[in-house]
Amino acid sequence: MEGRVLAVHRSADHSFSKFAEDTITLVPGLGVAGDAHAGATVQHRSRVARDPSAPNLRQVHLLHAELFDELVERDFAVFPGDLGENITTRGLNLLELPTGTRLRIGSAEIELTGLRNPCSQIDRFQRGLTAAVLDRDAAGELVRKAGVMAIVHEGGEIRAGDAIVVHLPPAPYRPLAPV
Repeated sequence: MEGRVLAVHRSADHSFSKFAEDTITLVPGLGVAGDAHAGATVQHRSRVARDPSAPNLRQVHLLHAELFDELVERDFAVFPGDLGENITTRGLNLLELPTGTRLRIGSAEIELTGLRNPCSQIDRFQRGLTAAVLDRDAAGELVRKAGVMAIVHEGGEIRAGDAIVVHLPPAPYRPLAPV
């Protein structure tokens, strides 16, 4: 399995959307250099309020560009960086990958920790968007489509066009769950 990086983003502020960059630098154990969500412990405001000493399992947010294609077809104006992701991908079904999957992107390596749980900020960005990034599978289970979260194992620079090489963890696989 291999995909590509479509775009990279970061924001030094706790803003909802992130800004396009030529490159981002991943720092082991912390996340994206210069991004408000970088840190060894939780940086997302709701998680800091619960337990500021908890490990940061959300150092890097990845989102598949195919979701933007789907949303545009449903009349939402949503584009890379708008939903706060650091890395926008194309050609890789991120949501189907198991927990513990490692992705080699450029010179960096990250490990998937779980799914992004869509929050109320999505509807503040565009009314009705939260429902649009949620779905139900054939068994009626909730499907969260707002991307995946990861931690950084090996640092390095990432830019648009970089290949994404997938390294699956040992079986049995555990599906991604919200983190």
